[in-house]
Amino acid sequence: MLKLDVIIDNNSGFCFGVEYAIEIAEDILKESGELYCLGDIVHNNMEVKRLQKMGLKIIEHKDLKNMKDIKVLIRAHGEPPSTYELAINNNITLIDASCPVVLKLQNRIKKSHDKKEKIYIYGKHGHPEVQGLVGQTKKDAVVFQEIDELDFDNLPKEITLYTQTTKSRDNYYKIIEKLNKSGIKVIPHDTLCRQVSNRDMQLQEFSTNFDKILFVSGTKSSNGNVLYNVCKSHNQESYFISSSSEIKKEWFKKNEKVGVCGATSTPMWLMKEVKEKLLEY
Repeated sequence: MLKLDVIIDNNSGFCFGVEYAIEIAEDILKESGELYCLGDIVHNNMEVKRLQKMGLKIIEHKDLKNMKDIKVLIRAHGEPPSTYELAINNNITLIDASCPVVLKLQNRIKKSHDKKEKIYIYGKHGHPEVQGLVGQTKKDAVVFQEIDELDFDNLPKEITLYTQTTKSRDNYYKIIEKLNKSGIKVIPHDTLCRQVSNRDMQLQEFSTNFDKILFVSGTKSSNGNVLYNVCKSHNQESYFISSSSEIKKEWFKKNEKVGVCGATSTPMWLMKEVKEKLLEY
């Protein structure tokens, strides 16, 4: 046996927004056995499958247009105003589990748009949270994932800059610095979720204490990709996995110390499952 010493990071796992949405879903499913959810309730396939077994049904926006007289959960990522308008027209009851941090950000962006500010959003193209944010501007906001996407010669002389709540704090401030150096006045709004950005610092420290790191996350998770890269940059022996079935025994040597951590969308039960698999070696 390898006799691995396996420690789970207690700071990893669901953020309060995701936890709140899942608790609401579980309560309804236990009571009625059925609930529709607009998009994956969390960017973790294993957790989605668990809830689907309880009766959760994932639908997309194109499905919603043809549905009436049902209950639909809005996940933590939030939704644009058009979703609420459609629900009214189709007599759909929305159970709103939008994260309070996201709702506050939506409100701030709407106020900026009402003031006719030039709004730029640092975020992932097509991400549900970002779509909800852009919806507050009647799709006028400019979204960019990398600063290289911006045409500096044709940017407005003054822009209002927001960020998706789960992006990298360091990258956000580097973007502001680069824009300022290019002569563009930036009105910055640091709208990063502190519960997420604090994990950046926590994982920097956590990942240096182990021979190997197993980072557990769904591949769709933006937050997961960011936090995995934090681990990888501080411990080259970091591995990204989505389930215990992806672990390879040859990654490890006898008596090594292994750290298990994850994204804000990673359930604790899944990290515990990974630990149990490692202890079998």
